[in-house]
Formats: sequence, C-alpha cells, structure tokens
Amino acid sequence: MKAITEVLYWISTGLLVPVIVLLILLFLRSLLLLGTFFGQYLNMRRTESALAKLFKNLKRDGVDEMAANLPTKNCTPVVDTIRQVVEASHGESSEAHIDRVVGEFELQAAKDMSVSKTLTKMGPMLGLMGTLIPMGPALVGLAAGDIASMAYNMQVAFATTVIGLFAGAIGWLTQSAKQRWYMNDVNRLDFLSELLK
Repeated sequence: MKAITEVLYWISTGLLVPVIVLLILLFLRSLLLLGTFFGQYLNMRRTESALAKLFKNLKRDGVDEMAANLPTKNCTPVVDTIRQVVEASHGESSEAHIDRVVGEFELQAAKDMSVSKTLTKMGPMLGLMGTLIPMGPALVGLAAGDIASMAYNMQVAFATTVIGLFAGAIGWLTQSAKQRWYMNDVNRLDFLSELLK
C-alpha cells in the first residue's frame, strides 16, 4: 500500500510544473480575451443602436431598404449575416438558404464563445490542482519542522488558486455578455428570416 501511495504522490507532484505552465498560458489568454472583448463591446454598442432603429417596425416590403442602410464600418458579424439573409431571400429555394446562413452564424457565435467557455471551466480546475498539489509537500515540511519549505509550497498553492480564479472569472464574464449579444442577434435573424419566408 505504501508503494502505491508513493507512486501517486510522485505522479501528483510531477504534475505541478505542467499545471503552472498551463495556468500562465490561461492567464495570458484571458488578458488577450479581455482586450478583444473590449473591442467587440464597442463595435456591438455602435451596431446595436443602428440595428435597433432599422428593425423597429420593419415590414416585408421595407427589407431591401433596411439592408441598404446597414452600417458598413466596424460592424459586428450579424450585419454581414443580415445582408446574406436578404440576398438569399431573392433566389430559388430561399428558405433553405436562409436557414443555412442563420445556422452558420450560430456556429460562428459558438466558436467565438469557445475560448470563454474553456477559461470558465479550465481556470478553476487547474487552479484547484495547483492548490492541492503543493499541499502535500507543505504538510511534509510542517511535519519535518521545515517552515521555509512549507511557506514556499503554500505560496505556490495560493498563487495558482488566484490565477485560476482570475482566468475563470474573465471567461465567465465574457461568456455571459457574449451569450446575451448572440441571443439578441439570433432573435433578430429569426425575425428577419420569418419575415422573408
């Protein structure tokens, strides 16, 4: 039994360096995500106000005029999708083409949110691993009276927890905001596609 527990101990302590490296990568990715999210937010606010005006009281006969007045600079992906939906409505088997365009937008939205979802799940998970792995050596140091070793391992444990929670928080905040944006966009696209069918 002692041999098995020693093997488990060495495996878990051997995972500490990969966990710390992954946490550093997640931290850097969360900072990058935060920067791109800010740019997306500014574009979304600008585009949302323009789309709200265009879609207010929109009727079937005003769709082409609405498409002509869509914003052209710094717009979100939904603007291009709206153009594609309007173009698809003029061809044969327009319903199938409209459904395909809306489906592609939903896939693109899911792909955009995948980084946020990964950070939300992996950040706290790796942070917990980074917390628990050094606790074993810290307890061994405490039992041996080596306070310096225990303090170092506790420092590593707390630092990994903080980094993991930070990455998870950034992922959760961006995912929540993007879900609201994309739900609004999909709702608008569904309305437009029903109007054109």
